[in-house]
Amino acid sequence: MSDTTIQQFEDRGIRSVWNPDEQQWYFSVVDVVAVLTDSSNPRDYFKKMRKRDRLLDAYVGTNCPHVGMRTESGKVRSTLAANPEQVFRIVQSIPSKKAEPFKLWLAKVGAERIEEIVDPELAIDRAFDTYYKKGYSAEWIHQRLLSIRIRNDLTAEWRERGMEDGRDFAILTDDITKAWAGMTTRRYKSFKGLTKENLRDNMTDTELVLNMLAETSVTSISRAEKPEGFSANREVAKRGGRVAATARQALETETGEPVITSLNASDFANLLIDTLLEVPMQIGSEGSGEAIDDD
Repeated sequence: MSDTTIQQFEDRGIRSVWNPDEQQWYFSVVDVVAVLTDSSNPRDYFKKMRKRDRLLDAYVGTNCPHVGMRTESGKVRSTLAANPEQVFRIVQSIPSKKAEPFKLWLAKVGAERIEEIVDPELAIDRAFDTYYKKGYSAEWIHQRLLSIRIRNDLTAEWRERGMEDGRDFAILTDDITKAWAGMTTRRYKSFKGLTKENLRDNMTDTELVLNMLAETSVTSISRAEKPEGFSANREVAKRGGRVAATARQALETETGEPVITSLNASDFANLLIDTLLEVPMQIGSEGSGEAIDDD
């Protein structure tokens, strides 16, 4: 199976993993229950459901597998999962006004994935639209999409070197971040006021560029030296991170301003809104004063 993907239903995220052999998604059952019930403890909610509904309990126990999915801390844990058919069965047992919209969403997600396999550019277009709707600028989105490819190249290289998803990747990523940003990933997120959010989704353009430089440097060094063992890969991660640290220090010397900031996604959205509001005023003051329709 592939790495964990977060699928968005309304304003909630559902962890999912694509099974290339079966050509279908597997979704985290507890995440599905969470979005349908708004329960503060969806895991406990589902346990009680299974106790009350013996047929559901038997169905889940027989059909729903445990799949490795990434948690909020970055670790990969065995998670009860269900394919679309199994999710439909579970949804039938949940009294929720969101049930029907969720079924339509589920069918759409599956169809989109098949389309993306036929035409990979669709995945890029959809990712762009998702970020744009969240308030990011087009320039930032292009950087973010590039960072995803660079990250994928890095994780593929780590797998080639025998590193494993989960704990290995989390430690190596921490080494890179600490080397170039001067703080661990957790501390970096805390500095930005984040808890569950993705750190890269909350980086400024400059932060994102330097993080990409660090990760692509690690990939290049690893491909050249082919480190063996966890310790050797950690050393390469730190060296690659220091390449970006050198660039960061040079930029801070030239500008006199820190690269690492507390700005996050909500700030980006507000800045974009402010910019859009200012544009008609600037056009009006320099031109005829008439509004311009941007068709």
